[in-house]
Amino acid sequence: MKNSVQITDDWIKVLIQDFIATSPVNTMESEGAGSAWESALVGFAAGADPLWQQYKEYIGAFHWTPWEVFNQHRPQENVSADQLTVISWILPQRESVRKSNRRARKYPSEEWARIRVFGEAFNVALRQHMVDQLELSGHGAIAPMLAPNWTIIKSQRFSFASSWSERHAAHAAGLGTFGLCDGLITAGGKAMRAGSVVAKVTIEPTPRPYADHRAYCLFFHNGTCGKCIDRCPVRAITESGHDKVKCQKHLARSREHVNKTYGFQGYGCGLCQVGVPCEARIPVRSAREALERGELPPPLPPLA
Repeated sequence: MKNSVQITDDWIKVLIQDFIATSPVNTMESEGAGSAWESALVGFAAGADPLWQQYKEYIGAFHWTPWEVFNQHRPQENVSADQLTVISWILPQRESVRKSNRRARKYPSEEWARIRVFGEAFNVALRQHMVDQLELSGHGAIAPMLAPNWTIIKSQRFSFASSWSERHAAHAAGLGTFGLCDGLITAGGKAMRAGSVVAKVTIEPTPRPYADHRAYCLFFHNGTCGKCIDRCPVRAITESGHDKVKCQKHLARSREHVNKTYGFQGYGCGLCQVGVPCEARIPVRSAREALERGELPPPLPPLA
């Protein structure tokens, strides 16, 4: 590594936006379709934030804290949790991609399927780019999703869970809260992809503008909406939540449809992320306005 230089939140944000603007990997691999992504939302979470341990206790012992994943792969650094920052980003879906998938009723639109494959390939490249640039600047970094031992685990509580969740990292970094369908509702909406790296840098954490992990979902806010229930083609979403097994089976079936219909190897669904009030914004007005004012939204009422 080179001599260490000071890393700021603005340096990180410019690095991400420049990569979006200039990377040849930012493509949908289709003539005339344009780039996969146009912009990003960026947040930061402290490596010693107590929320990481809460995740571990709630999701399972297999779920990494930032300190665990960093020290597994960079033990020579010998860092403490308070020396680490989690850098998280959200890539909101472009309006044209969302519009195409709103018309879908069973399987994803071609644009959505391309984003799921080629847009996520860009997200992988962005993770690696961030790690490379941080290390060139003298700061050790690891992208948990690129770690060779990252895995999906069968969980008694959640059916499937993973050793690192990009959505949970984004939630910790103040970027969004969860909805009925398990999607993360952000200031740019629920139709998005997320990424993160853990770095040996000190950046002021982004305040979490919510006290409840479901604050931005209309269903939990006041019992209205539930539009994602109707959007799901296999009834994997109910008022009780998200059936991951049904969802995964449908995603597997979508591979054949994408191959036969669109002519490339891909898959996807995302129907519950579009045609809903949280598609491109925070639908809870009080929470949205509180975010704009830099305040906490009103607390959610107790569940009936």
